[in-house]
Amino acid sequence: MRNEEVGTRNERKELVPSSQFLVPNKKLWGGRFEKSTDEMINAFQASIDFDKRMYREDIEGSIAHAKMLAAQKIISDDDAQKICAGLEKILAKIDAGEFEFSVALEDIHMNVEKALTDSIGAAGGRLHTARSRNDQVALDTHLYMRRQVREIQKLILDLQAALVKAAEKNSDVIFPGYTHLQRAQPILFAHHLLAYFSMLQRDFDRFEGVHARADIMPLGAGALAGTTFPIDRNFVARELNFSAIYSNSLDAVSDRDYLLEFLSAASILMVHLSRLSEEIILWCSREFSFVELDDAHCTGSSMMPQKKNPDVPELVRGKAGRVFGHLMALLTTVKALPLAYNKDLQEDKEGVFDALDTVKFSLAVFAQIINGMKIRKDNMRRAVEEDFSNATDLADYLVKKNLPFRQAHEVAGKIVHACIERGVYLKDLTLDEFKKFSPLFEEDIHEAIKPETCVAARNSQGGTSYRQVEIQIDLAHKWLEKNL
Repeated sequence: MRNEEVGTRNERKELVPSSQFLVPNKKLWGGRFEKSTDEMINAFQASIDFDKRMYREDIEGSIAHAKMLAAQKIISDDDAQKICAGLEKILAKIDAGEFEFSVALEDIHMNVEKALTDSIGAAGGRLHTARSRNDQVALDTHLYMRRQVREIQKLILDLQAALVKAAEKNSDVIFPGYTHLQRAQPILFAHHLLAYFSMLQRDFDRFEGVHARADIMPLGAGALAGTTFPIDRNFVARELNFSAIYSNSLDAVSDRDYLLEFLSAASILMVHLSRLSEEIILWCSREFSFVELDDAHCTGSSMMPQKKNPDVPELVRGKAGRVFGHLMALLTTVKALPLAYNKDLQEDKEGVFDALDTVKFSLAVFAQIINGMKIRKDNMRRAVEEDFSNATDLADYLVKKNLPFRQAHEVAGKIVHACIERGVYLKDLTLDEFKKFSPLFEEDIHEAIKPETCVAARNSQGGTSYRQVEIQIDLAHKWLEKNL
């Protein structure tokens, strides 16, 4: 059917603006709409309450974008200068706490752009040329995550430094190593602390990977398909110190892999802090009495005056589940989203921001806990003398006398059983009593099963011997010097 025929059969509305289209409190995107947004809908979809923390990144990205538009002759140099100066003033106002954010303007991007337009007039309306909120929010989040990851890595290094300091200070303290929460073999307490140093080293490296994925620039992707304007994405990347640019516009606005990687790395880090929390909580108990936390890092009971509760490690242990939940929530959010941008992706930020805050706070308080922790050396020593954690060394002694290990293991097991029946320990047996189980025992058996001997003998690479722990401490210092 020809257009003329359509015109004759249907009464056409004249395509001219009329007063019925004037929307009160019109949004910056409101040209298409005849009604203002319902107040409840405004509140439901607004993100300003949480994404305003990205104001610095939003302004930084807009300044770079304005400079590029001017360099490409898309806007005038005069307009670009007005935009940049106006944005700098807005930044100063927000820094000073003098900026009023509006829920009606939905997010940090619209709040800043509206303030800019109100301040400098028509030039402010040209800032959004050749970009969408889709690639703008992606840019802000990339910039924000880059900075936050570096802050987390610094806090990891601070906690590692605290662990190394405690290890050096207690380098000769012997401690019962456990498996199945049963005393297993004597080890150096420093060796135990340095195990967490190694875990945190892997965490640091994982966050390095997160930083690499956050260090890719999405701006220039537009809403999803790029733009008709002759933009220079490399210009903006240089201005913002990005190492790479997204090669596909659809991917640029819909990618949240780097946030998933962050939440994954954060979750693994919180696993490590939770495990350390659990151990410190146990060590503080009367049943262990291996450490005592500084009074400044504990709380008391409102009813029981004798209590000194390790609340901080308990809270860190509890907050681990919170971070895990944010990872699962974002995985669930993105798992079935079609390309490209969907409003669901607004749900990425609250969980990520909360995980960031939780991880940073947990790392900071843990460094204080380790630095203030008092080691009860005598109780640790008593623990390794009043158990059978030297039974492996008893078996190894016989193996070195040429008895097959399985037979040596059986002999050692029978000796331990006999000691338990009598209520004594291996150190309490005489040479004659040892010989009843094997003629291979000689005068040196008592020296062989001393805790110091057991520790010193484990000199294999990465082991708990004094020498190996010294090497581990030296490597730890080199790692810290390289990354601090």
